[in-house]
Amino acid sequence: MTEPTTEPARQDRAFTGTSTEPTPAPPFPQDRECPYHPPTGYASLRAQGPLSRVTLFDGRPVWAVTGHALARRLLADPRLSTDRTHPGFPIPAERFTQTRQRRVALLGVDDPEHNAQRRKLIPSFSVKRIAALRPQIQETVDGLLDAMERQGPPSELVADFALPVPSTVICALLGVPYADHAFFEGCSRRLLCGPTASDVDGARIELEEYLGALIDRKRAQPGEGLLDELIHRDHPDGPVGREDLVSFALILLVAGHETTANMISLGTFTLLRHPGQLAALRSGETTTAAVVEELLRFLSIAEGLQRLAAEDIEVGGTTIRKGEGVFFSTSLINRDADVFDHPETLDWDRSARHHLAFGFGVHQCLGQNLARTELDIALRTLFERLPDLRLAVPADEIRHKPGDTIQGLLELPVAW
Repeated sequence: MTEPTTEPARQDRAFTGTSTEPTPAPPFPQDRECPYHPPTGYASLRAQGPLSRVTLFDGRPVWAVTGHALARRLLADPRLSTDRTHPGFPIPAERFTQTRQRRVALLGVDDPEHNAQRRKLIPSFSVKRIAALRPQIQETVDGLLDAMERQGPPSELVADFALPVPSTVICALLGVPYADHAFFEGCSRRLLCGPTASDVDGARIELEEYLGALIDRKRAQPGEGLLDELIHRDHPDGPVGREDLVSFALILLVAGHETTANMISLGTFTLLRHPGQLAALRSGETTTAAVVEELLRFLSIAEGLQRLAAEDIEVGGTTIRKGEGVFFSTSLINRDADVFDHPETLDWDRSARHHLAFGFGVHQCLGQNLARTELDIALRTLFERLPDLRLAVPADEIRHKPGDTIQGLLELPVAW
């Protein structure tokens, strides 16, 4: 796995409508050759400007947004719907076909329902509330590193560190027994990466049944955690129904550990592959907060945000028609050369906070404060405690995830 030796040519990002010589629509999504770089097959999308056509697995043509400014505009446009139950809602792979039959809280509903759901959860993810969790997150990180040191090298960092950090934290936050982590982590993997539609749907059903039973127990015997608060706290809009509670719990549990786990492992791998930038972190020349923001931009693990046009939308002389699908390629959006100088390189000194790794608009990630805190503590402590951390196998042997799901590593063998 080699690094690019030259910076890609800067493209004119002004959108002037469709070309007189249209380029064949490439397939979308595509697998990354390197786990932290966009697929090389997306080069034609970058060259065509901020909006172009791509083709899904079933041959359906949809729009791909690759420009930063246009992405911000469209992600804030209420005419683009997130309702996954709509039969025309675009999906990235055949295995997700049955998911359109099931309601998804927060990510899969539009305003005003989305706003009502979000208001119920915002207090639990405030900056103040997450700051209060820092000692608990630090204790979790220290305990896992203690166990790794006792065991001694080598270690598989995904299983031994990257996954249990956010899994432990989200369980404590929600009030989900961590003793059940192997079950829901396995269901999460099948839900996101299952080989067939029945595998994906089966994992979702199992999670819903598990969470429904947990919520029933909490109704009878209140405990501590966000789910207990949602059940027993008075809400201006009235009590939260069982179906909504299960849907909230599922999306928060899965998203709350899968995304951060991938960022920790892939962020570690990326740092180990960039020794100069890692040295700046280890020496204190840069802050972990700056490193986290740049890694969020650089890695863009939530690739391919999906929307459906509920009305016609005019974009620079081109019309996104009602009923057409739209995907947002965050890996290209966050490397828009009009916004980020030398976007293909890691630069701790750049201002990267305006990346779209957490999305934009009303559906911007509710848990971003928690994710940033976990990444800050996990990466800082990992490299402080294990200053000689290194890959235990050649980089080319490390397997990563396919392009139609959250990006990350399947495993990360390390030594020290």
